[in-house]
Order: sequence, then C-alpha cells, then structure tokens
Amino acid sequence: MFTAAAPTVFHRLSQWARRTSSFAESVISGFEREEPDAMASGSMIYRLRSWPDLPQQQRTAPIYRMLSVMSSRPVNRTWILAHSRMQPRQIDGLLAGLVAQGVVEAIDPSGFDRH
Repeated sequence: MFTAAAPTVFHRLSQWARRTSSFAESVISGFEREEPDAMASGSMIYRLRSWPDLPQQQRTAPIYRMLSVMSSRPVNRTWILAHSRMQPRQIDGLLAGLVAQGVVEAIDPSGFDRH
C-alpha cells in the first residue's frame, strides 16, 4: 500500500542528482519552480532550430546548458537569466548572434491571443 509519507521515485532521483551533479540540479530545479509567464512579461521566446557551430570562447558549460534546454523546449530571456550564470550582456549578445546565424528562432509572444 502506498503511503503519503513515502517519497516518490522522482523525489529520490532528484535528491541523488543534486548530490552528484550541479548540472542535474539546474535542470531539476526548473521542474520545482514556477516559470515566469513569457507572454505576461513580454519577453521574446527563443527556440533552437539547429545546433550552432560555436566559436571557441563560447564553448562554455553555461552556454551548452542553455542550448541543451533550448533543444527540448523554447525559453525566454528571463528563464535564461534565472537559470544560467551568464551576465545579461553576454546573453543578449549570444542570442543576437544565434538568431543572426539562423540557428535560433526568436518568437514575439505579444501577437498571441491570451484566450
């Protein structure tokens, strides 16, 4: 019989992942926090279309983590700021470059119907 006090498999795995990997903590923490509503904040939404060929100075863990998440779902600038260790200028420059290369699609949510 299942009891309410028994931890779930997800809970046990998330605890293990937190003890063993800071990357897993950043990914798992996204499941536990409420994400800001992209349309409410008016911030652009970014979707990875294809994996970019990054210059050497951009081959860093924070950028790879961001791109990894973007490969599975769109994110907004607010999410990137909250979940990366990058500075706002660095994020803006990176996103602008990726959009210019055509590997990231920038979507303006203001045109979406909220109903």
